[in-house]
Amino acid sequence: MSFSRALLWARLPAGRQAGHRAAICSALRPHFGPFPGVLGQVSVLATASSSASGGSKIPNTSLFVPLTVKPQGPSADGDVGAELTRPLDKNEVKKVLDKFYKRKEIQKLGADYGLDARLFHQAFISFRNYIMQSHSLDVDIHIVLNDICFGAAHADDLFPFFLRHAKQIFPVLDCKDDLRKISDLRIPPNWYPDARAMQRKIIFHSGPTNSGKTYHAIQKYFSAKSGVYCGPLKLLAHEIFEKSNAAGVPCDLVTGEERVTVQPNGKQASHVSCTVEMCSVTTPYEVAVIDEIQMIRDPARGWAWTRALLGLCAEEVHLCGEPAAIDLVMELMYTTGEEVEVRDYKRLTPISVLDHALESLDNLRPGDCIVCFSKNDIYSVSRQIEIRGLESAVIYGSLPPGTKLAQAKKFNDPNDPCKILVATDAIGMGLNLSIRRIIFYSLIKPSINEKGERELEPITTSQALQIAGRAGRFSSRFKEGEVTTMNHEDLSLLKEILKRPVDPIRDIFVDFSQVDGQYFVCNMDDFKFSAELIQHIPLSLRVRYVFCTAPINKKQPFVCSSLLQFARQYSRNEPLTFAWLRRYIKWPLLPPKNIKDLMDLEAVHDVLDLYLWLSYRFMDMFPDASLIRDLQKELDGIIQDGVHNITKLIKMSETHKLLNLEGFPSGSQSRLSGTLKSQARRTRGTKALGSKATEPPSPDAGELSLASRLVQQGLLTPDMLKQLEKEWMTQQTEHNKEKTESGTHPKGTRRKKKEPDSD
Repeated sequence: MSFSRALLWARLPAGRQAGHRAAICSALRPHFGPFPGVLGQVSVLATASSSASGGSKIPNTSLFVPLTVKPQGPSADGDVGAELTRPLDKNEVKKVLDKFYKRKEIQKLGADYGLDARLFHQAFISFRNYIMQSHSLDVDIHIVLNDICFGAAHADDLFPFFLRHAKQIFPVLDCKDDLRKISDLRIPPNWYPDARAMQRKIIFHSGPTNSGKTYHAIQKYFSAKSGVYCGPLKLLAHEIFEKSNAAGVPCDLVTGEERVTVQPNGKQASHVSCTVEMCSVTTPYEVAVIDEIQMIRDPARGWAWTRALLGLCAEEVHLCGEPAAIDLVMELMYTTGEEVEVRDYKRLTPISVLDHALESLDNLRPGDCIVCFSKNDIYSVSRQIEIRGLESAVIYGSLPPGTKLAQAKKFNDPNDPCKILVATDAIGMGLNLSIRRIIFYSLIKPSINEKGERELEPITTSQALQIAGRAGRFSSRFKEGEVTTMNHEDLSLLKEILKRPVDPIRDIFVDFSQVDGQYFVCNMDDFKFSAELIQHIPLSLRVRYVFCTAPINKKQPFVCSSLLQFARQYSRNEPLTFAWLRRYIKWPLLPPKNIKDLMDLEAVHDVLDLYLWLSYRFMDMFPDASLIRDLQKELDGIIQDGVHNITKLIKMSETHKLLNLEGFPSGSQSRLSGTLKSQARRTRGTKALGSKATEPPSPDAGELSLASRLVQQGLLTPDMLKQLEKEWMTQQTEHNKEKTESGTHPKGTRRKKKEPDSD
C-alpha cells in the first residue's frame, strides 16, 4: 500500500502529527516496500538511456505544518540552571542566537537533517521565541547558553538543542529515513522478483481500431492452459468473461466491485478476466493479455498498466495497442532484459473522411452516431432528434454498464425503430456498435492534464482515431465507415487532426519523488481529495489508505458524502447492512421524472458500486454484497427505463425549469398563451432545428422573448405550443371554477393549496 508516499503524512493536520508519529514510523517499515500503485509510464526520448534515473530530490516541504511549542512558565522547583550558574542576560542570549542562525555551517548541518531553508527558518524562529519567552530553561541548555555568553563554549554547541526543538515542531523529521525509502521509486522492474525470475516472451499486437489485433491475442488466451486478460473497463472484462465461457474455456471474473467463479466448488478457474487494476502479479499463467497498452501514459490510471507490464508472471505477455506505444514498451523491456516481438495489423474495413459536414440534423441517416463531449450537448441533440420524429439511443460515461449495453443492443437491433446513436467518447472502447457514420458534434473536449488541471482543447489524434474507428467495424452490418463533423468549420480541423502522426508519449517528471527517467508519479488529486474528506475520522493507517483509494467521482456530492458516511460507520464498528443501506439511499426509488432525477439515480448507482468495492476489502463491515448487487440490478433497470425515455425527461426538465410553468401566476397564463400563439404563427413553416432566427425577438416582451428563443433552439414546436396552450387553458378554467365555488377569500384567509397539475 502507498501514501504517495510520504506526502499524505505531511498532509495530516498539525495537531495530529505528534500523536501519529510513532505509529506512522512503525507502520511504514513493514508495509511500505516499493509499490507500483502510484506510478504511471511515459516514454523516453530516442537518445535517452534506459538506466537514467532521477537524482535525490528534496521533498516538497511546503506541506509540512509546524506544531506550536509553548515557552516554559515558572517551575515549582525554581530556576535550577540559574542557581548552578547565574541568571541569563536575555540581550546577550539574543546576540548568541542571531550568530547561531547566520552560521553557514549550521544551515548546512540542518539541511543534512532534513531542514531546508524554509524549515530551518521556521524552526529557528520558534526556537528563539521559546528561549527568550521561557521563565526558566532546562538545566542543560541553560548551562550551555551561559558558557557561550562567557566565551567558554561556541554558538555551534546549541545545534543539538535546536535540532531537538525542530523535531518537536516538525515530527516528520523523525521519520526522515523511512520517508526517503518510501519515496525512492527507482528501478520499478526490481519490485517484481517473480516476473524477473522467468524469461517472458513479449508480443506487441500493434494496429488501429478494427484491425483484429485484440482478436488474435484473445485466441492465444483461449488456447492456453491458463491465462489472464487485463482490460481497461468492466464492460471489456465482462465481454471476455462471457466469450471465454461460451467457447468452453472456464473463466472467472474479477473487477473492483465483483468476483464471479464459474467452478461449482468455488475453486478458481485456470483463466480469469479482470480489470487491469485487479490483476495478480504473483499467480503464474501461460498467457497474459494486456489490452489498450497505450493507456500506460494515463495520468491517473497509468500505474496499473505499468504494474501489469512489469509484474505479470506469464510465459507469454500479449500487448494490444497503438503503434505509438511500441518504442516505449521496447525501452521498458530493455531494462528487464526481455525482447519484444511486434506484429502489425491493418484496418479490416475502409473508412473515409467526408468532404461535407452534416450541417443540420435533418440530414441524419440510419446508422449515424453523433459524438458529443458534454452531457448538455447529449441532451440537446437527443431532444432535437426526437422533435424530428426519430428515435435515438444514448450512451455516456456515467451510465451503469447494464444501461450502456441495453442502449447498444437497442441501436444495433435492425428491427428496432431506433436508428441514431448520441454518445460521448465512451463508445471509444468496450462496446460493439453497428455504426455507419461518426459525426463529431464538436472537436473540443474537456481534459485533465498531468498536474490535475482542467483544460479545454481539441481532441488528440489518438482520441480522434479511436472514436472514428468505431464506424464500419468488421463485425457490423456496415462494411465501410464514414467520418464527418456537425459544423462545416470543424471539418478542416478534423482532417488535420486525423492526418497528424500520433504523438509519442512524452517525458514527464515530478518534484517530490525519486523516479527513473521514463517514469512519472501519477496524478494523486483524487487520493488527496478523499484523504482530506475523511481526515477527521479516527481510522487505522491501513483502513484509511483503503478508503482513500476507493474509486469515487468527486463531482458527485452524494457519492462523496457516502464515502464519508461509510468511513464514519466503519470507525464506530457498525456494520453497513442491507437494511442500513436501504434506509440511507431511501429505497425504494421512483422512476425519474426529469434529467435531474436521472442523474440522482446514477449517483445512487455509483454509491452501490462503492459499497461493493469496499465489501471485498472489508467483508465483515460490508457483509451484504450479494443483496446489494441484486438491488443494483433493480436500480439499473430503473435507469434503463429512464434513458429509454430520455427525451421525455428532457422535455419535462425544459417545461419545469426553462418555462417554470408551475411558477406562473394565473393572470399571466392567458397572456403567455396569446404570445405563444402569435409566435407559433410567425414560426410556422420554418425549420425548428438547425435554422437561424428570421425575426429577432422583441427585447421588451419578456415571455415572447423566451418563447422565441425556445422555438429558435428547437425546444418548442407549433404543436407543442398548442398543447401547452390547451393545458394552461384547462388549468385556468379549473382555477376560475375553484374561485367561483369557494367565493371571495378575504385578505389573510388561509385556503387549501391546489395540487399542481400531474402533467
